[in-house]
Amino acid sequence: MKKILISSFLFIILSSNSFSNEIEDCSKYNKFSAQFYKCKSTNFIKETKNYQKKEWSNEKKKIDKIKKKVLN
Repeated sequence: MKKILISSFLFIILSSNSFSNEIEDCSKYNKFSAQFYKCKSTNFIKETKNYQKKEWSNEKKKIDKIKKKVLN
């Protein structure tokens, strides 16, 4: 039981480091400070907005092409 808990804990810690390099470098803050969590949440929101904007713009172009075909 202890081995499972320790291995899962290590897995979570190691995987969280892979997500830490986002837009802004949050490593300058202490991990237990409020600024660190603000930095992390801001980066997540910015990346999500950029991804949605990119994906939706492609779909919007497709819809506009279909509208032009239907109207002609």
